[in-house]
Amino acid sequence: MERYNLIVVGAGPAGLSAAIEAKKQGMSVIVFDENHRPGGQLFKQIHKFFGSKEHKAKIRGFNIGTMLLKEASDAGVVVKLDAVVSGIYENKEVTVIHDKTVYHYKGDCVIVATGASENMVPFKGWTLPGVIGAGAAQTLMNLHGIKPGNKILMLGSGNVGLVVSFQLLQAGCDVVALVDAAPRIGGYGVHASKLSRTGVPFYLGYTIKEVKGTEKVEGVVIAKLDEHFKLIPGSEIEFSADTVCVAVGLSPMSQLLKMAGCKMEDNPRRGGQVPLIDEFGETSVKGIFAAGDVGGIEEASAAMIKGRTAGLRAAYRLGFVQEEKMGDSSGAYKKELDSLRQGMFAPSNRGKIISKTDEGIDISTVLLTKGYLTDEEISSFPGVTRQKGIHPVIECTQNIPCNPCQEACKKNCIKIGACITSLPQVENPCSCTGCGMCVASCSGQAIFLVDEDFEPDFASITLPYEFLPLPQKGEKGFGLSRSGEKICSAEVVEVRTSPAFDHTSLLTIKVPKEFSMRARFYKANLE
Repeated sequence: MERYNLIVVGAGPAGLSAAIEAKKQGMSVIVFDENHRPGGQLFKQIHKFFGSKEHKAKIRGFNIGTMLLKEASDAGVVVKLDAVVSGIYENKEVTVIHDKTVYHYKGDCVIVATGASENMVPFKGWTLPGVIGAGAAQTLMNLHGIKPGNKILMLGSGNVGLVVSFQLLQAGCDVVALVDAAPRIGGYGVHASKLSRTGVPFYLGYTIKEVKGTEKVEGVVIAKLDEHFKLIPGSEIEFSADTVCVAVGLSPMSQLLKMAGCKMEDNPRRGGQVPLIDEFGETSVKGIFAAGDVGGIEEASAAMIKGRTAGLRAAYRLGFVQEEKMGDSSGAYKKELDSLRQGMFAPSNRGKIISKTDEGIDISTVLLTKGYLTDEEISSFPGVTRQKGIHPVIECTQNIPCNPCQEACKKNCIKIGACITSLPQVENPCSCTGCGMCVASCSGQAIFLVDEDFEPDFASITLPYEFLPLPQKGEKGFGLSRSGEKICSAEVVEVRTSPAFDHTSLLTIKVPKEFSMRARFYKANLE
């Protein structure tokens, strides 16, 4: 039996973060993961993270994964892959299956960071090939370079459904519809908006009635739900599709904690069956901790902080960290975590209907049901101004934890303040130079540079663009509205790429001046 100060189960963002923190304090640490590569979900996440600099905001998930692996390697963390932890027993004895052999380990402390698994919804045809989880679609696209399908219907409008739908578009798929039984979109409005302006339709208050096909998915029928979530006869809509992606939430993989004798509770706000834990992630069994989604579903940014907190606490419990350092470091981690847990998407607000922003502005019902803001609604937000010369227009209309745009602007045109969930404000007048760093830094792709004085009768709009192939200067096409409707002619006048933009290209289009505050996407004229 091999002995370690700390055994970590799971080499995802929480597990690696916990192992790094503990190793830095001088503990002997080993990490087990059932997969053939470490990093967990991070390497499937090609989008830029939200939060602040401390949360690795505006950095893409796979880059964060690379950084985390390097930090673990530099710290000397031992990671055993293709290793299935089959049990946690009395006195923290852990059994691991590796190469068809069972090995025994003993830990002074154990941190369980097994993450979560995708939920599924049964409907007629749900076992047909082509019905997959959204996470499976991410794995195919972002790890293996394989298109999950050609015409895809997404079920679920939480952040996972919205983000994966956009990535499907980036992979060259046609997202025929985004469907959710809930009456309102569950994820960030900025994620919904960048989908809507490409033309993806939202069907809120609908669910899948039937997936058609004999040996594979050949079509999908959805139907509207009444107030009792019963199908309304005659409301059916049929789509031609070869793939259905399901993104209806996650469930913590907490079986090992239950096996270890930890007290559990069924808590829907934390994702289901979760252990009772204290502020450091320690369970009812002293020395056994839960870190990341296994202790409650949150974003990967929160999982990394919770992992470091648990690793630090384990080191303190075993005498590797003094009380003063424990207080200072855990206090700093708590501050970072609390900043992510503010705003309308805070864990304490789950299930609540939020009708106004923290600033007292009405939340758009059109955004929550159709994925976009109307032209009339957008002007009431502090990031949207009209002024002479080039200036940023920030269509971030919900209190979400994010502030990279404030740091990106060296001219101080953009203000958010100490609370990172505050709505961004644009100074009027501002001294914008048109550098575009704010556009590229926005994780929600919600910032545009507008110049209504670009040419007589014409305005220029610089927008974020993450599709290939890139349009070429001089190309002519259409300006699309926030709802994805063709509303005007558009000409590409500049395409900017830079390592500083981190694969977000800046596309500048020329449109008739009256569409400067309406056109928000570009589509080439392929005729």
